[in-house]
Amino acid sequence: MHNSTPYSSINMRKSLIITLLVSLMAVTARAQEKFIFTPQWTAQAQFAGYYVALEKGFYKDLGLDVEIVHPSVTQSAINRIQNNESHATTLQLAQAMEIVGDGIPLVNILQTSMNNAMVIVSRRGKNPLEQQGEKVGIWQAGFGQIAICMSINDNLGYRWVPFANNVNLFIEGAVDATLAMSYNEYYQLKQTGIEFTEDNVYRFCDHGYNIQEDGLYMTLEYYNKHQDQARRFADASRKGWEYAMENPEETLDIVMRMVQKNNIPTNSVLQKLMLDEVIRLLHDRESGKAEFRLRKDMVDKASRYMYEIGMLNRPVTYEEILAK
Repeated sequence: MHNSTPYSSINMRKSLIITLLVSLMAVTARAQEKFIFTPQWTAQAQFAGYYVALEKGFYKDLGLDVEIVHPSVTQSAINRIQNNESHATTLQLAQAMEIVGDGIPLVNILQTSMNNAMVIVSRRGKNPLEQQGEKVGIWQAGFGQIAICMSINDNLGYRWVPFANNVNLFIEGAVDATLAMSYNEYYQLKQTGIEFTEDNVYRFCDHGYNIQEDGLYMTLEYYNKHQDQARRFADASRKGWEYAMENPEETLDIVMRMVQKNNIPTNSVLQKLMLDEVIRLLHDRESGKAEFRLRKDMVDKASRYMYEIGMLNRPVTYEEILAK
């Protein structure tokens, strides 16, 4: 008896082989997708979730060959994504809104911070709300939008004195008070032996200025062309942050390797304090959960504050920040 394979069966096998080859080619192509990410500042625990996602292979699992390139003195993170040298960056919400208001469309693809971390610390035990017209340190890099709104709204008339990246102006007495992040400069000052109380520390989140801070952003132009890639980068980044929350000791080791690789002068004590505080800030004050979402009420509030003082020449909406 002569055995033969039916023609339809041969076609089915050919079709299956072609499908498998196409799928293999697609996976190979995805595995080769280069993606450059630039945080808004130098290597530190503020960006721990991204370092974890890179080291644990979460980006590669989703077909992304991610390189983390920190900004330099001569080239900021926003400059890099404007020049297409990087594909995504981190920005504080108010900072991103000011950039959008200036005519550079950006899209938020993942929100990490759920709370505002900014504080004002003052010298000689003074209450920051009683320091009208005094000199207050502010970052040259442009992280102080909400502080400027507060100074104007509360008729404090602070005289802003820019500083680069440390607390020397405050320590040397060149300013009467300084802005600080609760996860960074605040602890730097504490490490110098300076003591603070609730009387001379003003926490923006407790006084009607609880505006979300760090989120992941890319240009609208790049997002429109690479939406699937943006989603995968955001998903892997979120997984990195979730892993960091569950494994803080391992995460600290990963952070220290990154700061050493980038020759950042710091120590594990400061980075642990920063990591603990950044993880706390991931959790919404109302729900107590790490929600990873941009809150419309906070966007609306920031837009109103910034528009009222002329920092924005038009309101910036929640919908445009999310490209809805």
